[in-house]
Amino acid sequence: MSETGERQRGKLHQLFDTNFLDYTSYVIRERAIPDVDDGLKPVQRRLLQTLHNMDDGRYHKVANVVGETMKLHPHGDQSIFAALVNLANKGFLIDRQGNFGNIFTGDQASAARYIECRLSPLAREALFNKDLTEFVDSYDGRMQEPVSLPAKIPLLLLLGAEGIAVGMATKIMPHNFSELLQAQIDYLRGQEITLYPDFPRGGIIDAADYNHGNGRINCRVKLEQPDAKTIVVTELPYNITTQSLIESIEKAAKAGKLKIASINDYTAEKVEVEIKLARGVLAEETIDALYAFTDCELSVSPSLVTIVENMPRQMEVEEVLKRNTDQLVKNLERELNIELGRLEERWHARKLEQIFIEERLYKEIEEKINYKAVVSTIRQALTPFAEELQRKITTEDVERLLEIKIRRISRFDINRQEKEIREIEKAIAQIKAYLTDMVGFTISSISALLGKYGPLFPRHSELRAFDEIDARSAALSNLHVVYHRESGFIGHRIKTEEQPHDLEVCCSEYDRVLLIFKDGLYKVVPVPDKLFVGPELYWMGVVRSELVFNLIYRHGPENLAYAKRFVTPKFILNREYRLFEEDKRSTILLLRLGKEGLRVRASLAPSARAKHNAVEIELDDYLIKGASAKGKRIANRTVRRVTDITGTPKKPVLIPPELPGFGGGEKA
Repeated sequence: MSETGERQRGKLHQLFDTNFLDYTSYVIRERAIPDVDDGLKPVQRRLLQTLHNMDDGRYHKVANVVGETMKLHPHGDQSIFAALVNLANKGFLIDRQGNFGNIFTGDQASAARYIECRLSPLAREALFNKDLTEFVDSYDGRMQEPVSLPAKIPLLLLLGAEGIAVGMATKIMPHNFSELLQAQIDYLRGQEITLYPDFPRGGIIDAADYNHGNGRINCRVKLEQPDAKTIVVTELPYNITTQSLIESIEKAAKAGKLKIASINDYTAEKVEVEIKLARGVLAEETIDALYAFTDCELSVSPSLVTIVENMPRQMEVEEVLKRNTDQLVKNLERELNIELGRLEERWHARKLEQIFIEERLYKEIEEKINYKAVVSTIRQALTPFAEELQRKITTEDVERLLEIKIRRISRFDINRQEKEIREIEKAIAQIKAYLTDMVGFTISSISALLGKYGPLFPRHSELRAFDEIDARSAALSNLHVVYHRESGFIGHRIKTEEQPHDLEVCCSEYDRVLLIFKDGLYKVVPVPDKLFVGPELYWMGVVRSELVFNLIYRHGPENLAYAKRFVTPKFILNREYRLFEEDKRSTILLLRLGKEGLRVRASLAPSARAKHNAVEIELDDYLIKGASAKGKRIANRTVRRVTDITGTPKKPVLIPPELPGFGGGEKA
């Protein structure tokens, strides 16, 4: 490539890098990630400011609100409408009228032209103060929009947020209103604070791994059982609707993980999903299966990423709350100082007016012929009273005195004026007292909000530690794994109608199947659809840690029989192991399951010198050792046959009747 081409390529790379960084920064700060101070994304902030600009106490058509917000928000109306509906459904800042959808069922809101909204009393009281708000030009320069609202409540933690930006994402859990404000009070009093989420849909939360706004939480539906054959879902976990919950239950039922007769959704203002159980199914087992295999239990991974001073940052819940509380103290102090300045200015104006009228200073300007002389005369007349005032007299003060009408002078009430001045002085003294103890004043302000609005927002979610549900134990044993010796296949998708099977075991999809072959080879496999194992399979069963195996086998090199007992061996899936030494004459003579009471008779090869040709063995006398142990020799002669004499069925059975779910031995 030529030098010119290289330069152009370098410029193109630089252009892409610059534009991509600009786009990344824009998406992170202006769309996806909320600000830590007011807890709002730009579209939410612009919506609330628009509602404040339009606020006259009455409801406004949502379509009008969206249209007005577009003057501040440089994106389409659909994104604004979706943000408004989402914010209104949280129930804190916007009063609704009409169908705004249903957070329980997932039903959508009506069209914007049919529904109405306005600011809630909480939003009016806690979000807006023009004196504390910094405004900048909107995207087209025609209007002013706030950089951040001076929120008096920790909105970021109250509302929660989700957003995906370029290279990062945020998932902030909502928290309870009263608990947040109480935590602010506790922080100001120097106490430790700990906060846990609270979801508007309710449900049960296990916050054991909730790492201060990050980590992981487990959520469950809340269930009731009105009768033995009915389960009713009354509350939902985080971000789950009844529609998605029912779909997950039906999917699990179709997959055979649980058995239900029917499921119906009666949800309106409260959640009510009724599950009817199938005949012969226990509610306790079904509840465990609901938690294990459906969206009745979910794991959520919060990530508290927020914008702090124009930069994204990972924070903790308590850290955010402390920052919001410190910011609240500063804002309240600024409010008090602004109000103090206004009161002092009002006192100054009233005092000047009182002096001007009571001392009849207006008479000194009756013969003045020009404005300059009038102003000069009043200034000179007020000079003796300068010590009674709190600041110097300005031209604006004089002009205000000159605007007093004769009617007001003639009706001037000295007592009323004195009373008003005393009230202003009392208010000034009160504010100065507040300023000397800003922590106490902040606590009083928070307590007032808590007492006024706290009862409106009770906790929805219950905090409780969960008992861990084992999916394997909750799964139904609905798979029948069979073995056809003639074909050499095992699996649960083998058609048993075509030919009789030699071995069978019932299991679930989470189980593992132990296969033991005649030559002592064994391995553990997942539940197979269809797997070729050959014609020499002797025994198969579900892996259980408590099983005790009783084995008698012929050791090929010696042509003698050995007996041993062992528990379920440790294994790696699909790896082959051996119960005894490999030899063409080595083979299993008998395999039984059981811890005690097993007796067998071993028939020996005939011998002219021997007094008997059989020996009876109590297998309880043998110690339980590892699966690879050689065992104890039964006799010094060849064992021709081993018979179980604890029970003598026509065909040898490997699994006693009291141990269901395991396959039988080799057919006679």
